[in-house]
Amino acid sequence: MNTITTTDFQFPNQKSVYRGKVREVYNINDELLVMIATDRLSAFDVVMPKGIPYKGQILNQIATRFMQLTEDIVPNWLIATPDPNVAVGHLCEPFKVEMVIRGYLAGHAAREYAAGKRTLCGVTLAEGLKENDKLPEPIITPTTKADNGSHDEDISREAILSNGIVTKEDYLVLEKYTRALYQRGTEIAASRGLILVDTKYEFGKTKDGKIVLIDEIHTPDSSRYFYADGYQERQEKGEEQKQLSKEFVRRWLIENGFQGKEGQVIPNMTDEYIGTVSERYIELFENIIGDKFVKADISDIHKRIENNVLQFLIK
Repeated sequence: MNTITTTDFQFPNQKSVYRGKVREVYNINDELLVMIATDRLSAFDVVMPKGIPYKGQILNQIATRFMQLTEDIVPNWLIATPDPNVAVGHLCEPFKVEMVIRGYLAGHAAREYAAGKRTLCGVTLAEGLKENDKLPEPIITPTTKADNGSHDEDISREAILSNGIVTKEDYLVLEKYTRALYQRGTEIAASRGLILVDTKYEFGKTKDGKIVLIDEIHTPDSSRYFYADGYQERQEKGEEQKQLSKEFVRRWLIENGFQGKEGQVIPNMTDEYIGTVSERYIELFENIIGDKFVKADISDIHKRIENNVLQFLIK
């Protein structure tokens, strides 16, 4: 399986490389960022040992499409996409929080609620909710932006402000942009027969102090989708919702005794299982975007990316 799980490029005027859980970001002359979406799979803040074919292309193409579909309401960092796995944008200083917004009680929030918690990131949740119930209104539940290898942690708005992680003036902009993006994402999802359950956004500041959306938006790695058809019926019967998200991987890991906790061993992912994960990501792409997924040539994926980025930078 030809995948890209790590890179070691040397581009002209390259200053540094930041390696995240999935993306590798090259700083070009302190002006541009070349962001390469790898095929790495991360769950519970742990990177799995094997890559997923086409995953990086899928994430990059979904993210760049949604950047284009939301640039009229929220400015973003994106300049160009010279390769199916690559986005190039303005150098930004990232905020040290991720803005998570939830319209439904699902995933991490549902697990916390089931454990008896009724306050999440300073937001009080009502009694009597069931997993996957729609919340009265979307809630923002930020997390700290973890450094390599460490876990993101829930944090309240009050703690962000009192600890000086983000100024109040900037934080109000982050909240406003988060709500606007989620509203637009909800509308687009509805037009595809989907429900945008929850999602996270990351923001940064350009050199001239402008707050912009960075990284990914509305991808299956950063968002959870349900199929709208039959949602209410499944809720009333207490059945699991049909999902379009990375949750199916998390569920498989939990069933195999792994939740990223100390001492736990990542279960073996066979080539057959990896193939099914790749197929699910393609299904996600086609449902979320509404177009047929076109597989890029992955016979020499490293060389393809390098050539395309070099051509862009030379121009």
